[in-house]
Amino acid sequence: MSTPPSPISPTQAHTGECSATPKRSVSEIIAETFPAFDHRTAIVEPFDEESKRDAEFLQKVNTMLLEVMLEFHAWSTSRPTYESDRTADALEKEVKAVMELEREQGMSLQLPPMSLIDFDIDRGAQLTYQFPQPLGTDEGLLANLMLPDGAEKQPEDWTIFFLNQTPFNTISPILALEFPDVNGPPVDGSDRDGNDADDEPQELLYVLNLVRTKLDKTARRGAVVKAMAICTRHPFIQIFKPVLLMALDDYFTNPSQDCLSRLFDAVNCMDISMAPALSRYEKLIMRTSERKDVFVEKFDDYLQEIIGDPGTATQHNVNSTRQAHRTSASYDSNASFEEGILMRAREDKENDGMRGRDLNRSDSLKVAQNRNQYSPSETSFSLDGSAVWVGNESGLDQVGGTTNGATYRDRASTDASSSSHGRNEPAPGSTAAGVAMSILKDSHFFPTTVDFNDHHLPIKIPLSTFPEEVGDYSLIQLVQTFSGPTASSLGPLHPHLHTNGALTPPIIVLFNALVTGKRIIFMGHHRPAGQVSSYVLSACALGSGCGIVLRGFIKRAFPYANLTNREEWESISGYIAGVTNPIFEASGSWDLLCDVGTGRMVVSKNIHLDYPTNPILTSSQLVMRTGTLKAEASAGSEEDIVRASKDAGNSQRAEFSSKADSSDNLFMEDILSAISSHFGEAHVRARFTEYAGRFVRLAARYEEDTMGSTMIGYPSATYSERPGEPRRLGSGIDFVDEGMCMREIAVNASRIEAWRRTESYTLFQIDFRQTLITDPMQGFDVVHQLWRLRHTKKISDGEAELIMRSLAENVQDYDQVTQLLSLMPPHHNGLLPLSYGLFHQNEIVRELTIDIFNELRTYPIGVQFLQGLNHFQRYAYVRQAHAREARLLKDQNTLIIPPVPHMSRTPSNISDYSAGGG
Repeated sequence: MSTPPSPISPTQAHTGECSATPKRSVSEIIAETFPAFDHRTAIVEPFDEESKRDAEFLQKVNTMLLEVMLEFHAWSTSRPTYESDRTADALEKEVKAVMELEREQGMSLQLPPMSLIDFDIDRGAQLTYQFPQPLGTDEGLLANLMLPDGAEKQPEDWTIFFLNQTPFNTISPILALEFPDVNGPPVDGSDRDGNDADDEPQELLYVLNLVRTKLDKTARRGAVVKAMAICTRHPFIQIFKPVLLMALDDYFTNPSQDCLSRLFDAVNCMDISMAPALSRYEKLIMRTSERKDVFVEKFDDYLQEIIGDPGTATQHNVNSTRQAHRTSASYDSNASFEEGILMRAREDKENDGMRGRDLNRSDSLKVAQNRNQYSPSETSFSLDGSAVWVGNESGLDQVGGTTNGATYRDRASTDASSSSHGRNEPAPGSTAAGVAMSILKDSHFFPTTVDFNDHHLPIKIPLSTFPEEVGDYSLIQLVQTFSGPTASSLGPLHPHLHTNGALTPPIIVLFNALVTGKRIIFMGHHRPAGQVSSYVLSACALGSGCGIVLRGFIKRAFPYANLTNREEWESISGYIAGVTNPIFEASGSWDLLCDVGTGRMVVSKNIHLDYPTNPILTSSQLVMRTGTLKAEASAGSEEDIVRASKDAGNSQRAEFSSKADSSDNLFMEDILSAISSHFGEAHVRARFTEYAGRFVRLAARYEEDTMGSTMIGYPSATYSERPGEPRRLGSGIDFVDEGMCMREIAVNASRIEAWRRTESYTLFQIDFRQTLITDPMQGFDVVHQLWRLRHTKKISDGEAELIMRSLAENVQDYDQVTQLLSLMPPHHNGLLPLSYGLFHQNEIVRELTIDIFNELRTYPIGVQFLQGLNHFQRYAYVRQAHAREARLLKDQNTLIIPPVPHMSRTPSNISDYSAGGG
């Protein structure tokens, strides 16, 4: 079969090529077989796979949609309840905070009823009037409390007692509806969960009573005895003494109920609506500050109201701002190295005038985020609208405090002003400042008046009072009475009371008795009842750390007690009572008796029977983790504990170790030395507050060592810096060495164990948990870090940097600033521990210190603390902050700086880093 010729391409045909090619026949072409088409591989299988993927996708989408629907349904269902609960919690917390501030500061001064009694020779003490309505408690009890034993022998006497302490002296429910407890149950008698609140304790009421004896030959026994009392919920009851004196005089002249009516109206019309409400940390700062202008910015509304011109109290003009940025003469001495700089600063100021200062400030506004700034110089620098000046300037030698830290007692100062919220604004002029302080006198008190019978009585309300501080007590008087040459301590030794054996100071014995819940009586035979009451109130302040550390003492205190309600107050566990009848000494129903007349302190002979304890811990019983102690609570069973006998006191006296240089003895020596050096009451209170605080921190360490953890303090830890792990700051109480820690814990183990069984311990647990939540500075133990800066001889660069960094990162607002400053009181040299960072060899530490100081000086209270630094420290801060500001402005190419020869006047002791611009 021949091969058919191949067809000729059109190109070949076109070119006329005639070459022959093999051709195929049509039959061959038709008969040729083609490969079979695999439709399953090409079409069916891809289609099936695509369909399977679509089904899986739809199933996944359906599952996701179902999950979204379920989640949205659950969210939409629970969201209203969650948001409602969150809003309710926030509002409740805010309302409680406001109520607490009102309760502490007395924003509402409406008083419960007042009472008046007459003494009849035949009927005895009779309650004559109660206004505006009866208290609803036993009138015989009130009459006897208002007329103390031996009142007829005193021309005048003051007594203090409380109501709502026990069921016997609780006021009527009708009165409680009109004067509800700000922290107590609602007025409808049920709590928020609908439970009956009738058994809830009512708010404690304080009663100030004045009893007076007037000789009258026409009266039987030749005298007339009358008493008048004011009942209030405010602990600063001493402010009512002047008006109560006048009211009782008025009643002697015109004995009628109208006198009580006028007194009630006069006191309740006293206006304290503009009294500033300070936070806890602001109170702590105010208590330790001797400046008369501390927190004076809080009185802006009051000063504007008094002055009458809204612009007078807070002048914001430029001229007054410039004048305020000047410093008065030094209170101590002038630093010689500053004189040349100051002389040059005065010349520059006179030559440049105010116009140049205005130009510099306007330029600074463009480069410092709208802050009021001045051009840098060697004597000042500008940050956040205020200036720090070093040394003194001519013409500013006035004496006395001025507002916002302008001047005070000729002390060279930094200047800043603030709004009512504490942020810096331009400082008021010196004239307005002088007027403000002439009106205010002392910012520790809020001045107001009581108008009674056409008399304007000035009243000063203390602003830094805590609830456990009642009346005008005196710790100095308490210490001097029981630490004087006639003071003595009698009775058996007990480990709860005698932490240093027979050498334990009497005041420490009293403190131990207070915190361990012992029954205490202050007896003053032939002494005014008011004097005895003052000792009881002082003891409550002593045990509670002036109400700052512990609480629960006032509720078991009876400043004046007598035989009438003896069974009632003796039934209170750990009562603290003041009596004038010597029959109580013979009764023996007390654990510690303090005779205010002789300074004698007697421990009950039965104290070992009433409070059995384990034998004193010996060194063989101490097993150190860094100290794991065999605690009194875990040393034996109850049968082993109850082994005391009548002669236990004598047998244990020899077992007590006594050291003249113990920490308690050294502390009391410091207190007595401070008193003899005429340090004030505020200083003594601050020292005892610190003592109570250290006792609590030591108890936390004791719990951690004996039980593995504690709920009343930070865990004990030291600074750690290990490769591959983040650095961690230390926490808890710190000691110079671990041996001292072991000795302190062993000495205090018994009184710590006794304290742990009291209500005061339970309340402190609650307070500490609340502190961890509400403290502005969170995440680390600030007290521990400041202790390290004050007392540690050698601190590593890493720890110093981490401490300063933690402080700088946590001091960013006003509340954090006040918390930090409250822990750095003037009697501990204020900001001195932080100022060490200005001279640290590590540049980062210096920079962090400047960050902290810059944040402090944006508030008036921070400026006042900066004024407490000496000239050298302030100058180091000024020049380093100026150098850093110069670098920042230079980086922005907007810096206006003096020429280099001008900068060369810097003292020779300034380092290149501190004085240079880069």
